[in-house]
Amino acid sequence: MARKKETVVYQGSAGAIDCVIDWPEGEPRGWALVLHPNPQQGGTRDNKVVTTIARAAGEAGLVTVRPNFRGVGQSEGTFDHGRGEFEDMLQVIEQFTQAWPQFTQGPWLLGGFSFGTSVAAQVYTYLEEHNAKRPDAVIFAGPAIQRFQVKETRLPSHTLLIHGETDDVVPLSETMDYAREAQLPVVVIPGAGHFFHGQLLTLRDLVARRLAALKALLL
Repeated sequence: MARKKETVVYQGSAGAIDCVIDWPEGEPRGWALVLHPNPQQGGTRDNKVVTTIARAAGEAGLVTVRPNFRGVGQSEGTFDHGRGEFEDMLQVIEQFTQAWPQFTQGPWLLGGFSFGTSVAAQVYTYLEEHNAKRPDAVIFAGPAIQRFQVKETRLPSHTLLIHGETDDVVPLSETMDYAREAQLPVVVIPGAGHFFHGQLLTLRDLVARRLAALKALLL
């Protein structure tokens, strides 16, 4: 459960990036960046899937950053189909880690939902290519990685892909095609749609179990 929330404005290529930081109970042991679904379809940092992932991260002791993409809330700029959003998220990572270096020594979660998974995949690939510190956990719900792919992306073998069986926005077959090529496993929640209505507790439990396993690994 979050101890408190605070709004922070970082600066990206198009101007202000409006973020919320969720602080956990107790001293944070690491941090998380969780990215939201398509702004053109009403996606914001307050989406229930995004806040469910953030809640699980907070319960694991991570301080979580939830940005609004361009044109959402107080974030400046306009929707850029994942290109500018990717650049902005690199700026968020740089500015957050400069402001709170003590938290970056612990575990780092990179999470996303739908459109946010495409942006996050670009972020991970960039960090790998530039030999920068990469996330210890990558958790994507309702992946839409290839729909907004600006360039070829790579994800680590520990990536957790979670998909709803009856998703009618991003069909399960689309994620399976991606996962087959990327050689990544997929966890399918039976009966769940794209927004995981009625299944958010299951989603939170899956995220929590992965983070618990990460904690045990890093001890």
